[in-house]
Amino acid sequence: MIIEFEAKKPVIADNIFVAPTAAVIGDVSIGEGSSVWFGAVIRGDYGPIRIGSGCSIQDNVVIHVNHSADGSVFPTIIDDDCIIGHGAVIEGCRLGKGCLIGMNAVILPKVSLGEGCVVAAGSVIKTGENIPPYSLLAGTPAIVKRTFDGPSDDLTWAVSEYRQLSVKYQSRAKIITSKRSPL
Repeated sequence: MIIEFEAKKPVIADNIFVAPTAAVIGDVSIGEGSSVWFGAVIRGDYGPIRIGSGCSIQDNVVIHVNHSADGSVFPTIIDDDCIIGHGAVIEGCRLGKGCLIGMNAVILPKVSLGEGCVVAAGSVIKTGENIPPYSLLAGTPAIVKRTFDGPSDDLTWAVSEYRQLSVKYQSRAKIITSKRSPL
């Protein structure tokens, strides 16, 4: 579901899959080759959300913008080729290119993740953290467990797989309105 809010319409590339149960609202842009899966909510109601190309926003992810009583707005910026795992919550932060956010992880406002960071499932990154590129984070609160020399081949493969799956859903998925399957 794509929703205009306060005269702001989401800008979504033509070649992406947005699941029919996902909600993309307001000041949101999503780059080509990305996918927004079932139950995901991307709410650009208080400010902008920018999602790059080749990103996978998986089932039940919530992406929002942070704002404060003084009127300050902290947008959410997700660079190209990021994978946001099922059930993650992302608010008012920046994710560098090629980040992998594990299932049910929480990224709190004003966080900046460098390129290629990996956040373990269930981790919580505290407000205002500035994480160097190619770091592995885990825990509550999350801490850097180790660093990598560069991009992961596994992540590159996963981004490619989700791009291909998005294309398949665009061309092969069909909503069935009947409750009964044909025999």
